Amino acid sequence: MDLTIKIKQGLGDIRFSMPVEEVVALMGTADEVENIDNAADEPTTVLHYNDLGLTLFFEGENPVLACIDTCNEESVLLGEEVFAMDEKSLVQLMVKNGYAEQDVDEEDWGERRVSFPEGNIDFYFDEGELVSIILGA
Repeated sequence: MDLTIKIKQGLGDIRFSMPVEEVVALMGTADEVENIDNAADEPTTVLHYNDLGLTLFFEGENPVLACIDTCNEESVLLGEEVFAMDEKSLVQLMVKNGYAEQDVDEEDWGERRVSFPEGNIDFYFDEGELVSIILGA
C-alpha cells in the first residue's frame, strides 16, 4: 500500500471526502468499525486497519473521509520516512516546505503534540519518538 502522506489531500490513493464504500473498495474490510453518534457533533464512522496502523474517520449523514490517523512507520511525508525523524528534524522539514506556523502542546495523557495548522496535520511524540500522525482535509 502507498503510505505517502499528501497534506490536506489524503494518504496514498485514499482521498479526503471519499465515501466509506469507496475506501473499503480500495482497502478491504476494516478490522474494526465504530459508529459514534454524538448529539453535539455529526455522526462519525471509524474504520480501524490494525495491521496497517491506520484509523480512518468518516463524518456526516452520508459519511465521507475527514481524518486519517497513522502510526505506520513506513509513512512518507514530503519525501521523508517521518517515523525515523526526531522532532527537530520533522519541524525543519515542515518549515522548509512552507509550513512555518506551528503549535506545541503537552497532552494530558503525556504525549507532545506539534501541530501545523496550515497543513491541518498533527504529530504526536512520546518520550521524543514520533508515535502518530493525524491529518485532515
